[in-house]
Amino acid sequence: MHIAKEDIVIKMAIPGAVIRQQMDFGDATGLGKISGEYFSLAAGVDTAPLFQGLDGNQCQCPHWGYVLRGQLTTTDANGKEEVVNTSDLFYWPPGHNVKVSEDAEIVMFSPQQQHSHVINHMIDKVKG
Repeated sequence: MHIAKEDIVIKMAIPGAVIRQQMDFGDATGLGKISGEYFSLAAGVDTAPLFQGLDGNQCQCPHWGYVLRGQLTTTDANGKEEVVNTSDLFYWPPGHNVKVSEDAEIVMFSPQQQHSHVINHMIDKVKG
C-alpha cells in the first residue's frame, strides 16, 4: 500500500501545524490497526498545552517515524529529553510531549485507535 502526501486526509490544520492521518494503513500484531501520518510543524510548536487533560498530560501513544526535515525534542514524564533531526528514524514510547525547534516534516506510524484519541483531544482543545 502507498499513498501520496497530498492524498492523506488533513485531520487538523492550525497556524504552525498540519496533521494528516491515513486510517487503516496496516496492522501491527498486538497493537491493532495502525495509521500512517504526515505532520508539518513550525518551529515553536509545543504539544504540552494540547495534551493537558490526557493521562499524565502527555501523549500515551507510541510512535515510530522518520524526520524528513527539521528538529524536534521529546520530553518524557521524568523530564528526560531526546532530540531528533533531519534523516533520523525515531521511536517515541507512550508518555511524551514534543517541542519543535526547527520547522519540521515527519512521517509516523501509530496505533490507530490510541492516536486518534490523542488527535481528537487536540482538536477539542483548539476548538476550546
